[in-house]
Amino acid sequence: MFPIISHVQRNLTELGKQIKLARLRRNLSAELIAERAGVSRSTLYAIEKGMHSVSIGAYAMVLHAIGGLDKDLLLVAKDERMDQTMRELQLPVRKRAPKRKQDDHHGK
Repeated sequence: MFPIISHVQRNLTELGKQIKLARLRRNLSAELIAERAGVSRSTLYAIEKGMHSVSIGAYAMVLHAIGGLDKDLLLVAKDERMDQTMRELQLPVRKRAPKRKQDDHHGK
């Protein structure tokens, strides 16, 4: 097993809680989701606890079994893709405002 950074573990724990909440909101049993996802009940339990030892494929299968939530995995880089598109479409932005022209009677 590899070491995991504490804030990454907190994120996985939160993901597990959200997966469990999504399952419960849909009134789906753990046994049904495990069966639909093709994982054991103990693997589903580990996912709902946010265990980092479970493969991302198992997480994806459980999300899919809950109701097609695996599509949300594609949102990971959504903002970066939009930022890149915006950068590609934007005209160069001046870093400084143009110098003001001085009137002859206010100038030097």
